[in-house]
Amino acid sequence: MSGLTLIDAPRCPYCARVRIALAEKGVEYETVVIDLDDRPAWLYEKNPLGRVPVLEDDGWALPESAVIIEYLDEMYPEPSLLPLDPEARAAARLRIFRYGDFTRPYYALRRGQTGAEIEFAEALAALDATLADDPYLTGQAFGLADVAYVPWVIRARDLLGVSLTATAHVDAWLARLVERPSVAAEVALVAGLLVR
Repeated sequence: MSGLTLIDAPRCPYCARVRIALAEKGVEYETVVIDLDDRPAWLYEKNPLGRVPVLEDDGWALPESAVIIEYLDEMYPEPSLLPLDPEARAAARLRIFRYGDFTRPYYALRRGQTGAEIEFAEALAALDATLADDPYLTGQAFGLADVAYVPWVIRARDLLGVSLTATAHVDAWLARLVERPSVAAEVALVAGLLVR
């Protein structure tokens, strides 16, 4: 056993990133599930911001999903989720770094803010344009940039009823990703959120 523990919340897309990366790596781990509406005091000891996910590795706590998924890729290098080419690797990291350009409109849409539908449609269109050039957000192969974005696309489609018809490249990308057991498991988890 690796000694890893994921402090998790099923509905959290940031946690989904880590779940997907762990599944891709085939790493065993334990899970501690918290209620996002009633966060335990001990969580703030592990992450002063009180956010999940937090990955504990033999007692050492690491917050922030983007950092965690890179940590996992370095600790468990096979299969690699970043390209070997330094330029392609940097491009994938830059895409992850700029994920807020996609998630900000998503959260605005989720909150029902005025104009959010248009903003999120524009964010989806930008993602679609990126996927017109490459089959994956990480480039020619599935990787960390795909892991970084797919939880929000799944939730937009399945929880918020966003159609992907107008973004054919995003739709095809998601179809490719759902063929992976790691992403299929996340789709099933989100479907379970709907029945609560």
